Amino acid sequence: MKYACDLHIHTALSPCANEEMTPNNIVNMSLIKGLDIIAITDHNSAKNVRAVIECAKGKNLIVLPGIEVNTREDIHVLCYFSTIEKLEEFDAWLYVKLAEMPFEEKHFGSQLVMDSSDEVISHENKFLLQGADVSFNHLLAFVNEMGGIAVPAHINRTANSLLYIFGFIPVDPLIKAVELGRLAPTPKIDINKYHVINSSDAHDLSAILEREYFIDLNAKSAEELLQHFNNIL
Repeated sequence: MKYACDLHIHTALSPCANEEMTPNNIVNMSLIKGLDIIAITDHNSAKNVRAVIECAKGKNLIVLPGIEVNTREDIHVLCYFSTIEKLEEFDAWLYVKLAEMPFEEKHFGSQLVMDSSDEVISHENKFLLQGADVSFNHLLAFVNEMGGIAVPAHINRTANSLLYIFGFIPVDPLIKAVELGRLAPTPKIDINKYHVINSSDAHDLSAILEREYFIDLNAKSAEELLQHFNNIL
């Protein structure tokens, strides 16, 4: 069965996202737009994912646990896991690889950690838009070791993308899917051997996708979605 997905959505934890991107607002807008599966992928942190999952309980919406890692090379990579526990284990591993880099909210935006009632419970102190001290190759290997899947993000953009930084997609069996950014030209390379994800990279509610990108799955679950991406085309 085909399910409408948006697998790249930021909450108000990402400093570049609008403060309206609260757990309840994201879940309700996704339902209004008719989505079946979404992924929360904040920059270098997963601290708001559990709250979004709690908001979606009892509703016809699956929340895939995710995070958008900024590697040492300044490449953005979407990392997905089947359970919130696995994601939070990964998040703890990643957090120590972020420098204690102070920032001012008035210049970069707030980094709001919220509960499932949209209450702000803390402000993240580490600057989340920095590059973590982990290489692209090491990240792929570690995510795979944890049973997740790593997907190079918006490869067709001219910033923070695998193609922009490396100039090519490395021959690596762990790269099974790539994401294309919206409003950017299609890359001039053959990507037919990869699963291609089209998502919003939403930083505000209006940007969340309508029912326009579909994935054919045997069941509506995070586990089935990861299995789909692990299948060789």
